[in-house]
Amino acid sequence: MKTTTAILLLFGTLLFTMCTPVEEYEIGEGTWVDLTHDYSEETLFWPTSDTFKLDTVFVGQTDSGFYYESYKFSTAEHGGTHLDAPIHFSEGKKSVEELEVDQLTGQAVVVDVSDKAEANRDYQITPKDLTSWEAEYGEIPNGAMLLFYTGLSAYWPDAEQYLGTTTRGQQGVAELSFPGIHPETARWLVENRNIKAVGLDTPSLDYGQSTLFETHQILFEANIPGFENVANLDQLPATGAYVVALPMKIKNGSGAPLRIVALVKD
Repeated sequence: MKTTTAILLLFGTLLFTMCTPVEEYEIGEGTWVDLTHDYSEETLFWPTSDTFKLDTVFVGQTDSGFYYESYKFSTAEHGGTHLDAPIHFSEGKKSVEELEVDQLTGQAVVVDVSDKAEANRDYQITPKDLTSWEAEYGEIPNGAMLLFYTGLSAYWPDAEQYLGTTTRGQQGVAELSFPGIHPETARWLVENRNIKAVGLDTPSLDYGQSTLFETHQILFEANIPGFENVANLDQLPATGAYVVALPMKIKNGSGAPLRIVALVKD
């Protein structure tokens, strides 16, 4: 009888766990903040990339008398709010579908460098920015989602203000101007902290004038993915938010459109 009772209690506990909503059971109550820019004809892409296109398949009343809408779209992997998979700059590392959900969800750390980026739009985030943040808020936790707020997202989707140029093609690449993460900072993170992913509100993890994309190389060699063109980071606290960053699951993809949101607890 005791064995039967214990089994029933265990089964009841497991049933309660499975039936309890994840956001209440694991995360708690709060306000969801959408960190994603819309995809549209205004969406900004790298000067050499194809842009987003939405074509109408059908809109209106069908011959059968009911209303119906359908579209088709095409887009480059790397544009708008999107994920960079490690394979993007590191051979043999994880592609989009190989990234586990656990690596794309977790507690967020938000480092505000907007004052420095405003003073220098080609600013590169330094290890000192991180150590200064830690002096105020404590060490970056293991398994954190590290996000940098530069303030550049306020200019979206104005290409001149956001990218630094409206020129397309290779000439446009040469004219890019925006903040990014210094390679020394990427190396410091890999050697000294254990983060799941890194993201920021600019077009690239590397700053606009980078030609070697060393920050990408260093982080991706360690299988740390990146989120680019993130929105609304000014609405998140320095600590305490919970991020969910789920890309379109493209097999063998080097990147993908990303819907990223954050729960800010009450």
